[in-house]
Amino acid sequence: MDLYEYQAKELFAKHGVPVFPGEVAETVEQARAAAERIGGPVVVKAQVKTGGRGKAGGVKLAQSPDEAAAAAEAILGLEIKGHRTRRVLVTAASEISEEYYVSFLVDRTNRSFLAMASAEGGVEIEQLAVERPEALAKVAVDPLAGLDRAHALEILRRGHFPDRVLDQAADVLVRLWETFVAEDASLVEVNPLVADPEDRVIALDGKVTLDANASFRQPAHAELADVAATDPLEVMAAEKDLNYVKLDGQVGIIGNGAGLVMSTLDVVAYAGERHGGVAPANFLDIGGGASADVMAAGLEVILADTDVRSVFVNVFGGITACDAVAEGIVQAFELLTARGESVDKPLVVRLDGNNATEGRRILDQAGLPGLIQVDTMDGAADKAAELAKAGV
Repeated sequence: MDLYEYQAKELFAKHGVPVFPGEVAETVEQARAAAERIGGPVVVKAQVKTGGRGKAGGVKLAQSPDEAAAAAEAILGLEIKGHRTRRVLVTAASEISEEYYVSFLVDRTNRSFLAMASAEGGVEIEQLAVERPEALAKVAVDPLAGLDRAHALEILRRGHFPDRVLDQAADVLVRLWETFVAEDASLVEVNPLVADPEDRVIALDGKVTLDANASFRQPAHAELADVAATDPLEVMAAEKDLNYVKLDGQVGIIGNGAGLVMSTLDVVAYAGERHGGVAPANFLDIGGGASADVMAAGLEVILADTDVRSVFVNVFGGITACDAVAEGIVQAFELLTARGESVDKPLVVRLDGNNATEGRRILDQAGLPGLIQVDTMDGAADKAAELAKAGV
């Protein structure tokens, strides 16, 4: 789960990382009142989960509450890279003498953690890494040993931080590590980390991604989810404990296993090129189980998507055999019909693997309306794309 800047800074402050005081506002008057309480010049910043806010006009300096209100009026409702601004952060302004960059992230390639630091912050760090890789330090952090002050100083020196801010920056880095570990984050980033004219080091911005797999031990993180900004289908799927992501296509996808579902997205996309450019409508992994309840929940979410014109169920039987999957599909139809939610879109099913023959027999015998069986993955993808095109 990606956090808004204001949420990231709240976590930073919780763990002792220095940040400027600020308040979140959803209306012009709230922004004005926040500026009055903070006093002095303020910065009004769009709260969207994407970069490029400044270039898009989403960050404005205000010298007074009236200017803060005018800035909020200009920013609220602003579209930035497809994200609509629904709130702003009003925070105290400060003179900045230098900008730096620091972050911690999961290094999946090396199965470890990675610290990155550069004395050149406030820029596109990806661009810096390509154009001037020597300016960006990348230092592994042992998950068991963690990060102490000596290691923090080493990282900052390799990132070419000036000596005069090393002590304070090291303190900040240690506290950011504490944030990273304590909050079960997969990314903690500050860009820029700034030094003011008195060489006080402060996190001016913040980006945090929390690991949803740790939600069982981080119940407070549920309060950070922005349900209003989340696609309602994804909210519906989350309530049903489904691993679902909404996409922009027309073919609903259900598969068992993330790898198989990703492959299914690819073959549907390729097939769709032959049928008017139709594409996958979602990612939905029902995992190793395909009970009637799970299958019904998946179909219910997919059929609630008004963009969906056909559904492709792609299952490779393993521990859960294909006959159990087939029974789940049959019972899912019965459950949905009993709820008054009949399956009104064509359903293409491909079963392969353990007990596939029996699974196909069960579906043939059931005679479910609109259900078509295809033996191969490519053939099923092509049929689903064809039906989606015909459903225009």
